[in-house]
Amino acid sequence: MEPTAWISENQPEHERIVGWQAPPLKFGVGATHEIGYELARIGARSVLLVTDPVLSGLGLSPRVAKQIEHEGISVSIFDRAQVEPTDESCTHAARELEAIEVDAYVGLGGGSSIDTAKMLNLLLSYPGRSVREYLNVPVGAGAPIPGPLKPLVAVPTTAGSGSECTAMVALGVTGMNVKTGISDLRLLPSLALVDPANTLTLPPAVTASSGYDVLTHACESYTARPYDRRPPYPAPAARPLYIGANPISDVWAEQALRLVGRYLRRAVLNPDDLEARTGMSQAAAFAGMGFGNAGTHIPHACAYPVAGSVREYRPHGYAVDHAMVPHGSAVVATAAEAFAFTYPTSPERHLRAAELLGANLNGISTTSGKDVLPATLNSIVADTGGPAGLADFGYTPHDLPELVEGALKQQRLLVCCPRGVTAHDLRRILAGSMAG
Repeated sequence: MEPTAWISENQPEHERIVGWQAPPLKFGVGATHEIGYELARIGARSVLLVTDPVLSGLGLSPRVAKQIEHEGISVSIFDRAQVEPTDESCTHAARELEAIEVDAYVGLGGGSSIDTAKMLNLLLSYPGRSVREYLNVPVGAGAPIPGPLKPLVAVPTTAGSGSECTAMVALGVTGMNVKTGISDLRLLPSLALVDPANTLTLPPAVTASSGYDVLTHACESYTARPYDRRPPYPAPAARPLYIGANPISDVWAEQALRLVGRYLRRAVLNPDDLEARTGMSQAAAFAGMGFGNAGTHIPHACAYPVAGSVREYRPHGYAVDHAMVPHGSAVVATAAEAFAFTYPTSPERHLRAAELLGANLNGISTTSGKDVLPATLNSIVADTGGPAGLADFGYTPHDLPELVEGALKQQRLLVCCPRGVTAHDLRRILAGSMAG
């Protein structure tokens, strides 16, 4: 960290402290076989394994349960985690499981399963409190988690959300046509156990959408408002998890961008490419460690109403019986316009992100480079069959007021944007993203 000029101890002009958190990480092909050992090591005698019906049908969750039971640990399985979980789906699951008593939790699956496991840990640890009490302001009350949670081991089967490395969850909010999150350090998993082999069965469309989430996590955290360009916090407890771009998170964001540029196309176009799967699993975890501390901004703020307001769209490759926009697709659909908007705040960072993703910067200057990162993102999305714009999900210009209103509710994210964002700005970004 570069030294800074002396600032009055009592009246600092800007924030000066970097906080950074991540769980212990065990990574590698075959790492899943060590889950029983890891749970026994922390003293677990009983666990709730949270997963989804697809993984149960593929036989993965039963195999993981046997590996845990081999260590003398009893396993209860909840295999109905909803793709893109909501406050309602988590509440119903907690009611169904309210009589269960376990020492630890395992989240096995994509971000939806891992986030559902985090929520069950919270709701079953502190019964009687509603999900909306914890949701971020202004959608919810933003109440802190009242005390410790039980150990949770996160085992991702997608290379996307990075939820295995973050202290937050993302949930749809029933009746409000919007998604939002809960951020609290107590939600951080006790261990991220990342086995790239678990991603080999992902359909190409799911691989692509998951990869778009990694891509935007890294770009957003890398371009977020720097931690030392924010006002000082009145007390340590007031410092958020998302503190802005900082020298520690930058390391992980840069590594994630390099890996995405090298491996995302390969992982989508050749699902059996284990080297590419390994690279993308690394990228997802690294991006999670980056954005889980620096934060995300406009693309994620816009993605929440895009996902929450969907009417009829059914994504290819997903086993769902309801309208849904996959999170990664919702995020990347506005990314190009968003980064064109933020470019003037730090042209060098935007160009560096593009270069890490594979762009050739020969002949490009900061004055001529505004379109380089958007073009690089659009190229990756086009090569991997991603959305050409919000119209692909059924949206029209008539939907702009609702989408803008939903994005404005994501103040936890918008404060991370490196420049002020108004309703007019969001409308322009969303309108520019309509047709791709």
